[in-house]
Amino acid sequence: MSSRQRPAEFSGEIPEGWAEPYLVECADVIMGQSPPGNTYNQERDGLPFFQGKADFGAMYPVPRKWCTDPRRIAEPGDILMSVRAPVGPTNVADVRCIIGRGLAAIRPLGDVREQIILYAVRMQEKELADLGTGSTFTAINRSVIEEARIPLPPLAEQERIVAKLEEVLARVNNARERLAKVPAILKRFRQSVLAAACSGRLTADWREQHPDLEAAKLLLERVRATRRETLRGTGGESQRDVDPTLLPDIPETWTWVFLPELGELNRGKSRHRPRNASHLFGGPYPFIQTGDVAQSGGRITCHQQSYSEAGLAQSRLWPAGTVCITIAANIADSAILTYPACFPDSVVGIIADPDLCTAEYVEFFIRTARDDLSQFAPATAQKNINVAILGEVAVPLPPFLEQREIACRTDHLFSLAKTIEERVAKATIRADKLTQSTLARAFRGELVPTEAELARAEDRSYESAAELLERIRLSRESNSNSKHACRSNTRKRSQASYK
Repeated sequence: MSSRQRPAEFSGEIPEGWAEPYLVECADVIMGQSPPGNTYNQERDGLPFFQGKADFGAMYPVPRKWCTDPRRIAEPGDILMSVRAPVGPTNVADVRCIIGRGLAAIRPLGDVREQIILYAVRMQEKELADLGTGSTFTAINRSVIEEARIPLPPLAEQERIVAKLEEVLARVNNARERLAKVPAILKRFRQSVLAAACSGRLTADWREQHPDLEAAKLLLERVRATRRETLRGTGGESQRDVDPTLLPDIPETWTWVFLPELGELNRGKSRHRPRNASHLFGGPYPFIQTGDVAQSGGRITCHQQSYSEAGLAQSRLWPAGTVCITIAANIADSAILTYPACFPDSVVGIIADPDLCTAEYVEFFIRTARDDLSQFAPATAQKNINVAILGEVAVPLPPFLEQREIACRTDHLFSLAKTIEERVAKATIRADKLTQSTLARAFRGELVPTEAELARAEDRSYESAAELLERIRLSRESNSNSKHACRSNTRKRSQASYK
C-alpha cells in the first residue's frame, strides 16, 4: 500500500455522514527526538521518558526512565506510535512525557476522540509496517503517518463506537490474558509429572497391581555380576553404592544408583582445532549442538549442521537412543537422539544399558535434576559443568518394567499437554482475528447504528464528519492567523524600540 491508498479493511463505500480524511487533517503528528544520554535517570527526576515499543504496556507505557532535558513532549491523551523497529504498535500517553526518536505522538484535533484515531491506526498497523524502510531496521517518517487515511464518523457516533468497542474488546482481551497464562501452567504441569515419575508417585497404583515385580536392587546386583565377569582383570569392575541417608524416600522396590552405572557416559568429541574449519562440515553425518538439544523438546529429530568424512574422523558417531546432556551454555538440557549423530564435548552422551534401564527414564530424570545441576556451574560468562559432576549424581532407579510404565504414562500426559498448547495457540490466533474483525466492523459502520440513521428516525439534523473536519480546519486557520498576528505585533514593538 502506498501512503495514499485505502487499507483493505476500509475498502468499499464509507457510511453516510462519514469522511475519510488524511490523518494530518484531524491530528497533529509530533516526531520524537532523543535528548542527550546524560540527562536520563531512574530516580524519577524530570518527566517520564519513553524510547520505543519496549516501553509499551497493554494500553499505557510503563515508565522506566526519566529525563530532565525534554526535546519532544507528548501530552496526556496523545497516541504514541512506534515508528522504528517495529513500526506500528501503539499506546496512549496517560501522563505528560518525553518521547525519543523511536516514537511519534499523534494528537487529535478539535472534538475528534483519541480512541477513534487509536483504533483506526491499530487497524492499519500491518499496512504501516509494510511502509517501513531501512536496511538495519525499518522505520517510517512523518509524511507516512500524516498521509494515512482513516474512516471518521460524526462526533456523536464516535462516542457510541468507542463505547461498544471497549465493551467487546474488553471481553476479547480478558480471554487473551487467560490464554496467555496457560503456557506457564502447562510448564508447571510437566514439571510435576516428571517429579511424580521419578519419585514413584506416578505409578503407585501400578505397583500395587504388580506385587511380584523384581526389585530394582536385585536387577542391579544381577547386572553388576555380569559386568564383573565381563570386565574381570581389566580394572573396570569397581562399583559404588549410594548412601541414601540424605536422599528422598523412594518406593521399596526402587534403589539408588550413580548416573554412570546406568550405561556408558562420555563427552562428545571434536578434537580438531580450529573447530570451525570449513572442511569438517557439510557432509552426511548429523552434528548435534547444544542449541539443538535445548530446542528439541526431549527428542532430537532435526539438526542445523552436519559433519563431512573429515569431521567424523575427528569425532564419534553416537547411536540412536543416546541421551544427550548439555554441559555448557545451556546447562543440563537433555534429549534423546532419534538417529545416529555426532556432537562436541559441550554435550555428554549416555548410552543406557538395555538390561538395566531405558533411555526415556534416564532423560526424564535429567530434566528433574536440571536446576540442581545448574547450581554447579560457575558464575562466569561461559557456564559449564563436567563429567565428574554428573558422575556424582544419584538416580532413583525403578524396576525395569516400571520404567516402561513410567515412560508410557508420562508420554500420555505430555501428549495431553501438547494438545492443550495447540488448542491455546489456535484460540489465541482466533482472538487476534476477532479483534481485527471487530475493528473492521466498527469502521464499516456495522457495530452501532449510524448517526445518519438515527437522525432520520428521530427527524433531526446532525453534524457530519465533513462538517466536523471543516470546523477543525477553520479553527486551525484562526489559531494560525492569531499566532501570525501576535508575532507581527511583537516585531513591530521591537522595531519601534530602536527608533
